[in-house]
Amino acid sequence: MAQMPNNSTAAGFRPDIEGLRAVALLAVLAFHAGVPHLAGGFVGVDVFFVISGYLITGQLLREALGTGRIRLAEFYSRRARRLLPSAALVLAAVALAGVWLTAPLRRTDLEYDVLASALSVANWRFVAQQTDYLAAGRDPSPLLHFWSLAVEEQFYLLWAPLLALLAFLMIRQGRRRLRAVLIAVTSLGTAVSLLLALYWTHREVSLAYLGSSSRAWQFGIGALLALLPRHRPPGSPRLRALLNRARALVGWAGAAAIGWSVFGYTAGTPYPGVAALLPTLGAAAVILAGIPGRGTEADAGPVGPGRLLALAAPRALGRLSYNLYLWHWPVLVLAESRLGPLGWPVKVALTAAAALPALATLRWVERPLRRNPVVTELPRRGLSLGLSAVILPVVLALVVGTGTLRLLGPGAPVDLAGLPPGAPDGTSLLLPAPGHSARTIVPSPAQARKDFPPDGACEVPPTATSSPPCLFGGTGGDTASSDRIVLLGDSHAGQWFSAVLAIAAERHWGLEELVKQGCPLPQLTVTNPQLGREYRECDSWRADSLARLQREPKPRLIVVGSLNRYTADDQLLAQAWEQTLTPLRALGVPIVYLTDTPVPGQDVPSCVSGHSADPAACDFPRGQALYPDPLAEAIAAGREPGVRAVSVNSVLCPGSGRSCPAVLQRILLYRDDAHLTNAAVVVLTPRLERLLVDAALVPPQGASAPSPGPGSGSGPDPQGWTQLLRDDFQGPAGSKPSAANWQYDTGTCYPGCPAAQWGTGELETMTDAPANVRLDGQGALEITPTEQNGQWSSGRLESRRDDFAPPPGGVLRIAASIQLPQVSGPAAAGYWPAFWTLGAGLRNGYTGWPGIGELDTLESVDGRASVFGTMHCGTAQGGPCQEPQGLGSGEQPCPQCQSGFHTYAVEVDFSTSPEEVRWYLDGKEYHRVTAAQMDPATWDAAVHHGVFLILDVAMGGGLPAAFGGSVSPATEPGHPMRVKYVSVATRP
Repeated sequence: MAQMPNNSTAAGFRPDIEGLRAVALLAVLAFHAGVPHLAGGFVGVDVFFVISGYLITGQLLREALGTGRIRLAEFYSRRARRLLPSAALVLAAVALAGVWLTAPLRRTDLEYDVLASALSVANWRFVAQQTDYLAAGRDPSPLLHFWSLAVEEQFYLLWAPLLALLAFLMIRQGRRRLRAVLIAVTSLGTAVSLLLALYWTHREVSLAYLGSSSRAWQFGIGALLALLPRHRPPGSPRLRALLNRARALVGWAGAAAIGWSVFGYTAGTPYPGVAALLPTLGAAAVILAGIPGRGTEADAGPVGPGRLLALAAPRALGRLSYNLYLWHWPVLVLAESRLGPLGWPVKVALTAAAALPALATLRWVERPLRRNPVVTELPRRGLSLGLSAVILPVVLALVVGTGTLRLLGPGAPVDLAGLPPGAPDGTSLLLPAPGHSARTIVPSPAQARKDFPPDGACEVPPTATSSPPCLFGGTGGDTASSDRIVLLGDSHAGQWFSAVLAIAAERHWGLEELVKQGCPLPQLTVTNPQLGREYRECDSWRADSLARLQREPKPRLIVVGSLNRYTADDQLLAQAWEQTLTPLRALGVPIVYLTDTPVPGQDVPSCVSGHSADPAACDFPRGQALYPDPLAEAIAAGREPGVRAVSVNSVLCPGSGRSCPAVLQRILLYRDDAHLTNAAVVVLTPRLERLLVDAALVPPQGASAPSPGPGSGSGPDPQGWTQLLRDDFQGPAGSKPSAANWQYDTGTCYPGCPAAQWGTGELETMTDAPANVRLDGQGALEITPTEQNGQWSSGRLESRRDDFAPPPGGVLRIAASIQLPQVSGPAAAGYWPAFWTLGAGLRNGYTGWPGIGELDTLESVDGRASVFGTMHCGTAQGGPCQEPQGLGSGEQPCPQCQSGFHTYAVEVDFSTSPEEVRWYLDGKEYHRVTAAQMDPATWDAAVHHGVFLILDVAMGGGLPAAFGGSVSPATEPGHPMRVKYVSVATRP
C-alpha cells in the first residue's frame, strides 16, 4: 500500500488520491467486518493496487526523466523505511499474541504464516493452502491480508529494475522515446497479466486471486496512467471548462463503478476475472479525473469526486490506511479464535478499536523511522533497517514455532498396530482392553492433521475428470476381477478406505477405489471452492466412474458414500440420488450406503491441542453436525430397492444430548472440520464389518458363505451359493413376521402333546400375541417373555419350510443375526433364548427325538455372558451324542452378545471327508462335529435330511436349571431376544 510523502509541496502529490485510499480501506474493512450489503468490499484491494501502480511508477518516471537514471538502492531503501517496520511490528505482535490466543496446533500454522509474510511470499503460501482440498476447514489466518502486501512487493521487485534498465537504455534517445517505450512495455505486460487472470479465474480461482502474476495488470493500469503525458490543455476558458466537466463526469463514473462493485459483488462473483475490470477501471477513472500537481481545487467548475476526497477527513484516514490495514484483520481473527464467532456489529467495533494500535504505529514507528536523518542519509541504512524488520519476526516465529512443536510432540504417523480394539457393536467405541492407556489421546492433534487414508493418489483432486486404476489387494491383480468391493463417492466415502480394505482383505477380495474430492455422488451441480466455479470436472468424473463399472466385471459389493449437505433441497437431492442409483442398480450388485458421519464444522485437532486435559470442550452441537438424511430415510422406508444403509453415528454421536464428542474414549475422531481420522476408521472397522455381515452384504470371516444380495429371493451368487431363505424382518412396528416364512408354536407342547412342557420342563406358555412376538419397525424381530399373575408367556416360531438340506456333496449354511436379552444376574434367572433346527421327520407326530437330529446354532441361559452350540443325535440316554447333554461346545464367552447383534451360524458340510457340522460366532469357528465321531447310521439319521428352523425364548427348563438358574420372583419379564435377519443358503 505505497504512499507518497504527506505534504502538499512534494512533487506529484495528490490529496485526492490520499482520500481515495481511505475509500479503498473502508471498503476492505466493511467486507472483513461482514457489514450487510457491502459484500463486495474486497474490491478495495484492487483500488489500492491501481493507486500503488500510479504513484510508484510516477515517482520512478520523474526520477528517470529528471536525473537520467533510477537509483534502485534509494528506491528500495524508501520502501523499506516506509513499509517494513510497521509490518514487522504487526508480525511480531501476532506471533506473540498467538501464544496466548490460539491453540498450539493452530499456533504452528500461524508461525509459518509469520515467516511467509515477513519474507513477502504470503500469497503463495495461501495459494497452496486454498488449493489443497485436504487442508480445507481450518480457521482463517490472522495474516491472510498480507497476501496483498506480498503481491505488491513481488511486483516492484521486478518492475523497478525493469524501469531502471529501460531508462538506462533509452534516456539518450530522448524523453518522449523513453515514455513511448515504457508505455509499450507496460501495455504488453498488463495485457498478458489480464489474460492470465481471466484464464485462471475459470480454472484456478485461488491462483487467480492471490497470484502476483494475475494481479500485475492492476498495477499496470495505474502505471499507464502515470506514463501518459499530462499537460494543462491550451485554449479558451470555455474549452477548459468543458474539459473540467468531462473530467468530473469521468471521476463520478469511476466512483460509481467502485460503489457498484462494493454493493453489487458477492462471494459468488467470479473474481478477479472480467468483474475486476469494473473497480480497477473505476479507480483509474477517479485518478484520471484529477489534475497532477495542482490538486482538485485549481479550477472553478463542476465538483468532481476529487474535491470531496481531498477534504481533511478522507485524507486523515488515508494517511492511516496502511497501518490500519495491517492491524484490523489480526484483531478480528484473534478475537474470534478466543471468543468464537462474532456478529458484524462487534466486528465493526473491533475494527474501530484497531485504529488505536494503528495510530500508535504511525506516530511512534513509521514516521520517526521514515524521517530519521541518520537512517535517510544513506540508502544502505534504510536497507539495513528493512532487513532487520524482516529478521525480527522470522527469528520470533522460529523460536515460538519450535517451542510449540516441542509441546505438541512428534507428528510421526499413527502406529495402527497399537490402537485399542474396536467394539463390533453396542454403545462403546472400544472393547475393554487392560493394556490401553487412558491418559493419552490417539492420534495426537499433530498426528491427526496428517492422518489420511493410505490410498495414495486414488482420491483424485478437483481438477481430475477420471480416476486412475486403483485396485488394492485381491488375487486378480487388476480391476478385471469380480472378487472385489468398489468404494465409490467423495472424500466422505474415501475416509472409509482402511476399513473397507480390511474387510475385503479378510475375504481375499480386492478393493477398487473411485473417489473424488468434493464431488457429490448424487448428480448435483455444485460450485467447487478450490476452483471457484461450477464443478464441471465432478460431472465428468461421475459419468466416467459409472461407465467404468458398467464395462468391468460385476463386483461383490458397491459401497457408496457422500457428504450430505451439498444442498438443503430434499426433493432435489432425492432426484439426484436416483439418477446415480439407477445405473448402479442395473449392475445387479448389492449396494450399501454409508450414512454420512457427523460434521463438526470446526478445526477439531486445533481445538483439542488447546484442551488436551479437557477434550470435551471441543464437543460440537448435535443439531449442526447431523443433517437429516433423505436417502437413509428412503432406504429405511423401503423406497430404495437394492440399497441397504449402515450407520455408525450412534457411536460417533451417542445418546440424545445436545453435543457430539470430538474425542471418544481417548480416540481423536476427526482430522479436520468434517472427516474422520484414519485411526478412528481403523477402530470402527469391526463395527462396520459387523453391520455388513449382519446385513448379509459380506460373509462372516472364516466362513465359506455367500454374499447374497438384498431381499429374500433365491438365486445363485458369484460364488455358487443359492439362497433358500432370507428374512430381514421388515414391517411396521407391532406387526407379525411373514406368514410365508414362519408359523407359530403355541401352548406348552407340540400338536398332540407328545412331550409336555416342550419336553424340557419349561414354564412358559407360547402365544402368537404381539406382546410376545412382534416386529419392532426398525428391521428386527422381537421375542419377549412376559409375566402376569405368576404366569409366564413367550414366543416360539418355526420356519414353514422343513426341507433345508445340503445338496449332494455340497454345503448348507444357516445363519442369524441376534441380540440376546439385555438382562443379567438374578433378574435373568431362567431365561433360555435359542436358535436351532430339528429334523423334518419330527413333524410327523413330533416323535423320534434325538435320533432325527437337532442342531442348536445358539443357546444361552440365565443371562450369562456366554453361548453354546450343540448337536443332538442317537438315543435319549447316552449314545454317540452323550445325551441328554449332546455334543456341545461348552460355554463360549461372549461379553458383548447382549449389547449388540452377533452372527450365529451352523454349516452342514457334505463336501469334506468325513462329513462335518461347524459352528460359527461372528465368522469364527468355535465348534465342530464330524461323522467320524459316530457310526454311519446315527450320522445319516441326524443330518441326511431336511430340517426346519426354530426361534424361541423359553423360561425355565432343564438347561437353565443345570446352571443353577430357575425362574424366581426376582426374574424380570420383558427383555426380548432381537433377530435382525435369518438366512439359509446352499452351495453345490
